[in-house]
Amino acid sequence: MLETLGLGRSVEAVYRGLLEEPAAGVAELCLLLGLPEADVRAGLDRLIDLELLQPSRDVPGALRPVSPDVGLEMILRRQEAEVLRRQEELVRGKEAVARLVAGLEAARPEREVDAFERLVGLDAVQDRLRQLTRDLREECLSIMPGGAQSQAALDASRPLDEVLLGRGVVMRTLYQDSARNDSATHAYARWMTDLGGEVRTSPIVPPRLLVVDRTTALVPVDPENSRAGALCTTSPGIVSSLVSLFERAWQAAVPLGADTRSRADDEDLNATERELLKLLAGGLTDEAAGKRLGLSLRTVRRQMAGLMERLGASSRFEAGLEAGRRGWL
Repeated sequence: MLETLGLGRSVEAVYRGLLEEPAAGVAELCLLLGLPEADVRAGLDRLIDLELLQPSRDVPGALRPVSPDVGLEMILRRQEAEVLRRQEELVRGKEAVARLVAGLEAARPEREVDAFERLVGLDAVQDRLRQLTRDLREECLSIMPGGAQSQAALDASRPLDEVLLGRGVVMRTLYQDSARNDSATHAYARWMTDLGGEVRTSPIVPPRLLVVDRTTALVPVDPENSRAGALCTTSPGIVSSLVSLFERAWQAAVPLGADTRSRADDEDLNATERELLKLLAGGLTDEAAGKRLGLSLRTVRRQMAGLMERLGASSRFEAGLEAGRRGWL
């Protein structure tokens, strides 16, 4: 009945049970509703997400159900706001596409061939990288998402990077924090810093990117499939925007030799763990969160199990409450 508001049948049942018995715990709700404990706990987690359960002012540490006339109306308003926001984004997107198309049409006679080039396949991309390496003079900026890099990619990059660093080219490379856990990728990054390159890591980074001398940029056609090829552009506006994107990500990242743990966290919660908590609290699945962080599904579940143990929580619902209490979210 309330599925359109994000409440499945078991979640709605838990909500109705709490409205009838506000002081009921998990065991009491299981008996009252005839539901297994896992469904009850999942229902409580979902009600927290929907803000239909809030901390009680009368009983510290307890939760109280929000009345339906307030809570469900609040969900409806959020959904209406989300629809409006998406409509506004769509309008802005259409306007941006129209401006881009108009700009490309205006530049077509002189610049279309030179400003954009579609590179199909890995061989074409590798050939272009060799050419860019040969012509590069001052600076190379790159973003390498996905955590661990393949051995083939590292082997292909080594001779090119060695030539550039030997010529005194400034090289700044941004990896995901999860790359620190892969011995081959971490060793390669250390090798680069030993030769004078700069390497930083961050829990979440933008899609793969290479910018040469701030005049030429290489981006994947499909960030999820490197074999689809890349787009090479010398369009000043696009290259400038990509450089700005890199600089923002670089400033938020941590140098390779530095500790990724937050200075403000006296319990050694590192940046990746903090970001994982935020992503899962925001509704992402383990698999989706792992993809954002460059981690395998097994690693995400192992890290989450470790966090729950450190929080003394027996469920993610309890872990969320305790993490919020500690200021981790």
